[in-house]
Amino acid sequence: MTSAAVLNQSYSQLIAACEVQQQFLEHRAPALDTLSYSARCRQMDEVGGDCYVFVPLSADRLAFAIADASGKGLPAALMISNVQSSLRTAALFVEHDAPAIVEAVNRQLCAAAPAGKYATLFYGVFDAATSTLRYVNAGHNPPMIVRRNSLVEWLEAGGVPVGMFADASYLAGSVQLERGDLLVAYTDGVVEAVNPDGEEWGVDGLRGAVANGPTRCADGVVDAIFTGMYGFSRGHQTDDATVVVLQVR
Repeated sequence: MTSAAVLNQSYSQLIAACEVQQQFLEHRAPALDTLSYSARCRQMDEVGGDCYVFVPLSADRLAFAIADASGKGLPAALMISNVQSSLRTAALFVEHDAPAIVEAVNRQLCAAAPAGKYATLFYGVFDAATSTLRYVNAGHNPPMIVRRNSLVEWLEAGGVPVGMFADASYLAGSVQLERGDLLVAYTDGVVEAVNPDGEEWGVDGLRGAVANGPTRCADGVVDAIFTGMYGFSRGHQTDDATVVVLQVR
């Protein structure tokens, strides 16, 4: 095979990977009467190592996840696609047992991923009947709960990133949500955005964008976060950036 043919084949495979990844990201679960949600992923290149997932479990439960694979480019994209597919499959069979689902994803990654590769992952299940969120944080940036009175809580319970240790176990956290509460989950590309002076936007920038956004609906909060981040960094992006927002209504 000539060099040109190899390049064409590699390019075709890259385009196919882009299309598959985009289809995963565009898949949305049905709306819940008591919950609005939104998400956005902005990748640096054609494919990236971030993802979000929404999986309807029943009439009143919604599973969701946000993850960030180590590394960049196609290897990270392939790994994060493995995370997405493993999550969807495990969630359908194990339903609301968050630790069991994350442990299943971890075992799959440990068996399939190259040594030294891993992904941070936050997985949650919102139960509309009780307005309770049960979650596992596998080494991911702690999502924040912004209460109606503007108090902030961080969701940290869980364990190590998936793909590191096949026998890892995970703890579940649980939080009661009230009408008007927001959950904001994000990857490190959001808070590590830098301005021309090399300063990071940070968690304070994220909190400010949420607090000062024009609306507290889920779509509006996502817009406000990306507008604030890009305004701070002057549109310069150094890493994939993904945000998931849930609002109890």
